[in-house]
Amino acid sequence: MNTLNLLKMNQNLIFKTFISLSFLLINLTIFAQQNVEFTKDNFKNNKEGFKEAMKNLEEGDENYKQKSIGTYLIALGFYLKANQYNPNNALLNYKIGECYLNSITKIKAIDFFKKAFQLDNNVAPDIHYFLGRSYHLNYEFDKAIEEYNIYKKSLSPKDIEIYQKGITKLIAECNTGKELIKNPVRVFIDNLGDNINTKYPEYSPTISTDESMMLFTSRREGTTGGSIDPDDNQYLEDIYISYNINGKWQIAKNVGKPLNSKNNDATVALSPDGQQLFSFDGSNGGDILVSELKGTEWTSPDKLNKNINSDYHESSASFSYDGKTMYFVSDRPEGIGGRDIYMSKLDKKGKWDKAINMGNVINTEYDEEGVFMHPDGRTMYFCSQGHNTMGGYDIFKTVLQDDGKWSTPENLGYPINTPDNDVFFVINANGKHGYYSSAVEGGYGNYDIYVITFLGPEKPMIQGNEDNLLAMVVNPVKETVIEKTIEIKTTRLTILKGIIKDAVTLNPIEAQIEIIDNDKNEVVSVATSNSSTGKYLISLPSGKNYGIAVKAKDYLFHSENFDIPAATNYQEINKDILLNKLVVGTKIILKNIFFDYAKSTLRPSSFPELERVLKLMNDFPTIRVEISGHTDNQGSLGLNKKLSEARAKAVVDYLISKGISASRLEYQGYAYFQPVATNDTDEGRQENRRVEFKILSK
Repeated sequence: MNTLNLLKMNQNLIFKTFISLSFLLINLTIFAQQNVEFTKDNFKNNKEGFKEAMKNLEEGDENYKQKSIGTYLIALGFYLKANQYNPNNALLNYKIGECYLNSITKIKAIDFFKKAFQLDNNVAPDIHYFLGRSYHLNYEFDKAIEEYNIYKKSLSPKDIEIYQKGITKLIAECNTGKELIKNPVRVFIDNLGDNINTKYPEYSPTISTDESMMLFTSRREGTTGGSIDPDDNQYLEDIYISYNINGKWQIAKNVGKPLNSKNNDATVALSPDGQQLFSFDGSNGGDILVSELKGTEWTSPDKLNKNINSDYHESSASFSYDGKTMYFVSDRPEGIGGRDIYMSKLDKKGKWDKAINMGNVINTEYDEEGVFMHPDGRTMYFCSQGHNTMGGYDIFKTVLQDDGKWSTPENLGYPINTPDNDVFFVINANGKHGYYSSAVEGGYGNYDIYVITFLGPEKPMIQGNEDNLLAMVVNPVKETVIEKTIEIKTTRLTILKGIIKDAVTLNPIEAQIEIIDNDKNEVVSVATSNSSTGKYLISLPSGKNYGIAVKAKDYLFHSENFDIPAATNYQEINKDILLNKLVVGTKIILKNIFFDYAKSTLRPSSFPELERVLKLMNDFPTIRVEISGHTDNQGSLGLNKKLSEARAKAVVDYLISKGISASRLEYQGYAYFQPVATNDTDEGRQENRRVEFKILSK
């Protein structure tokens, strides 16, 4: 046989083999795509395996039909075992998809719904709806829209009336998602690591304004009650705490009793100074509790009054910077939507007043959740299923305008927001770091807590850095271009913090800190330093002249003045305050006494400080004091001597007019002979222009 005939024979053999293999592959493909029912006839060769599979299937169905989060998860475990035995049953794949869609790992649903449809395109009437939801969560928005439209066309006229609005909203969410992904925001999002996160759920982070302390909720092993929640087969909630030392969050610890009990205990919100905590109690439909940090111990949580806690479900809440207003979420029936944001103010007796719905600029016909009021007093963050979401809850920002109205809520954008639920977001004082909880690939398991770093335009994006570039980590979108920068306006806020100590022993003191709007002669807020550490933290939104008075029993008060113009950007001021006991010879500077320029006429903004001096004189009726005036070195000695004496006399005259005996008061004018700072700078000269209070006798 010649070579040519041999080649032809080989070609024919190869062709026949190819045809045979092709038919075999086609037959295998057809068989693989056929719906295989759970019947004895289909599994004659493995009776024991079939028996076990049917048992798992029945157990799964018992839990599946209850349609709760916990039972979906239990059903999923049984279904997956049955699926290992027979992976080609359409209805089982459909049910597994639905179980995953009601779990944290929703993204896993897509493959099972797709396979269910391939095996039987009539597997369930709502298969196209679930395919749409799966594509939606997988960022395949065009495919999701297509499936939603197919589902909508399949509905009867009666069902169209019921479901059309919801389907239309889902399609709108997909279109919003497409737009947001075109312009991702410039952020890094980093997992906080195993000092905070475990294989169990961690969520609802709350932070102090200066980002020094975090409390959060975890459902990890070793909770206080040690029990399992029957609704979802997970450990009950406990509250944990971590401290930020040199920019690193330390190993979280269970806060213990009384914050944690044998029941579910969850974080809701932390006051800006970290001294008060809102927590959640699941009884009575869901109520909000409050605790205070006394030294190193938290007080037992107390329920807020009936103006806050109703017979309905109250969940998230947030303090205003001054502690006089709280914002919270409730599903009480008088709302605009299912869950709305309300506000309540403290009345004159220190009780929370009647709650007011925040209106339809913020609240929608859908649910709002996760409210957080920034300590700047004007920026609110919240989560909503309404507005322009890309799916589930998205995080929004609104700003209180000068006319008292809230701005149109702004979506924080992708990748902060995803097609899934993004809830319980908090942000630090300078607006650079946000914290929230998310369940994404690459975490420690379940929900983890992440930190969001908002980048300014001056910091270029590092393309390809998979450790930092969140858009490549958070979602499966293949083509992501990071171009957009969130407009980060530097927060108009001053944070004043430090330690209050005894001037002699330097021991920490629990003191009351009064913040006064000097122009309005009005107490803005009252805070207390920690009794164990003496630490205090005060939030001072820009645009006011603040007087600050620090008072403690058996001590002279201490005053500070902070005139913060409206345009002042974010700043932190660390100031330790030393309090002097009532001892002969002790002096304090009255920093909130103000005069007209080059005159001795007291301004109205001086009255709060004068009232504090008056109270001190009345509290200690035997003391004699000297009020002294001081100037800088500008101008002649004669003029400064006369001015300093006249200003001291003006204070004495005020006290006498209020009933203080003249025999208890002296005044002196020292001109510029007792400076407390240099006279070579404007700042120094301003410090030298002052009035002092000195104890002459007790």
